[in-house]
Parts: sequence; C-alpha cells; structure tokens
Amino acid sequence: MTGGPDLDAGPVAGNSATLRERTVAAPISWGVSEVPGWGHQMPVHRVLAQMRALGMAVTELGPPGFLPAGSADRAALLDRYGLRVIGGFVTVVLHDPDADPERLLVRIAADFAAAGIGVLVLAADLGQVGYDEQVEVDPAGWRTMLANLDRAAAIAADHGLRATLHPHVGTAVERPAQVTRVLSESGIALCLDTGHYLVGGGDPAELMATAANRIAHVHLKDADPELAVRVRAGELGYAEAVSAGLYRPLGQGGARIADVVGRLESAGYRGWYVLEQDIRLDREPDRQTGPMVAVRASLDYLTALEPER
Repeated sequence: MTGGPDLDAGPVAGNSATLRERTVAAPISWGVSEVPGWGHQMPVHRVLAQMRALGMAVTELGPPGFLPAGSADRAALLDRYGLRVIGGFVTVVLHDPDADPERLLVRIAADFAAAGIGVLVLAADLGQVGYDEQVEVDPAGWRTMLANLDRAAAIAADHGLRATLHPHVGTAVERPAQVTRVLSESGIALCLDTGHYLVGGGDPAELMATAANRIAHVHLKDADPELAVRVRAGELGYAEAVSAGLYRPLGQGGARIADVVGRLESAGYRGWYVLEQDIRLDREPDRQTGPMVAVRASLDYLTALEPER
C-alpha cells in the first residue's frame, strides 16, 4: 500500500484514513499460531511476502517466535517487506488469586512501547493448552480478573499503549453474558472479534447498540453458524472446527460484517480492522489454493464497504 498516509501506530489509525488504509494483516490467517501442535507453520518470509503482495502495509505481531525477538532485527525484517506492526495478541492468566500478572504485564507493555506497538490485545488465559476446553471462572476468580483487567489498562496507559480485552473461545471471557459483565464491572476497552463473539453465542452487530463506544480495536472474521453452534455446545473441539472451516471469508458467514462495520463507523470508530481467518494447515500451501485466496476475498469485501466520499 504505497503512497498512503503515515498512519499512527496507536489505537486510532487516523480520522481521514479509509477502510483500506486501516486494514491490518494477521499471521493467524496464514495458520501461524501460538498453540502448540496447531499445524504446519509457514516460513516467516513467505507470510510477509504474501501480505505485501496483497498490498498490506500493516500487520499484527503474531505469536512469539514468528518475528525476531530483538527490536532491531524485527524492524529490519519488516522494513524489507514494507510492513509495520501496530498491535499484538497476548494471553495472560488474569483470574487466579494466587498468580499476580503485574510483572508480566509491565514487561509486555515495555516491550510493546519500545517497539512502537500501540495496541495490547489481551485474552484471559485459563492456563490450558489451546482453546478446546470450556471452563467457568468462579466468583473469586471473577473478582480477581476484573481487578486485573483494570490494572492491565492502567499499566498499558503508563507505557503509552491502549489495552483491550479480546473475548475468545476457550478463555475466561467468551460468552455474551461474560462480555456484558466485563463492560459493566471493568473499564478496559474491548477488542471486538466478530467471529469469536459469534461462536460464543452473540450477535456482533447487536453488540454495537450498547458497546460501540467501548470498542478500541477490531478483529474481523466471519464464521459458519452451524459449526459455531457445535463448538458452543461442546460437540466439536475448537481446533477441529477451525480445520473444518469454522472461519469463512468476510461476508460468507453469519457475523453480519457489513452491519458491524457500518455501525462502528457511524459511532465514530476510526481504529484498525484486523483481517483474521484462523486456519490450520497440514502442509505448505500453494499460491492458488493457499491462505492468500481467502485473505484477498476478505480484503475485497471490506474495501467494497467503503462509503463514497
């Protein structure tokens, strides 16, 4: 995406920026995941080259080990492909009264700030491997988690960042009632993930009626409603559902993406839209049938939603 504006790397992309200019790539759309045993992990150079070939100029960080750990090496690699990082997804245990996450949160926030990464996307980790298990946090855990969410927001702000909570399947906050409680009892902003919210049983477009002003970051994915029901009912594991095509290109599932974007824009949202279509790969894909195809379809769909100026 050459010739575009020099957008800020923080939570607000720019009031005059178009939807296309506020669109962000995500390594998980190429099957790159933090979950052990998730599947084949594509080489970083091929993933970044494909992002750039699609005209992307901005990406999220990806899991540890995807990009170089050193800020100078990471910047050099991203510069090679004309990319920069604006946010990162991090899982942290927040509900355990016996585990204080402050030191970890401070370290993460400091690392993000030093690298110029403006958005910290938190998921409330249950301390398990992967996202297949559904666990309800007890009352003491909820009190601890709500307090830690506000601490996380304050720590991020102290480092010049914006912390957001990402409701996510297989974490302590995934269902609409859990999201509502966070909104009511915590001040942290939300990262709306349209696919995860749908899988959790919610309507992301309806959420905009009450919570649009709490959305500071957006992960856009569409989801197959029938597979979502099976995951929610515990009939199908999350990883297995992803392999079966749980997530669909934008506009091809039940998340009402056009309504979500329209309502966010009408409410004054000017942040980033991260294109995310979680996939699992069993081999190195070819160009004709690989992740680029689905990402391009989503990119075209989102670009078509741009209102006339």
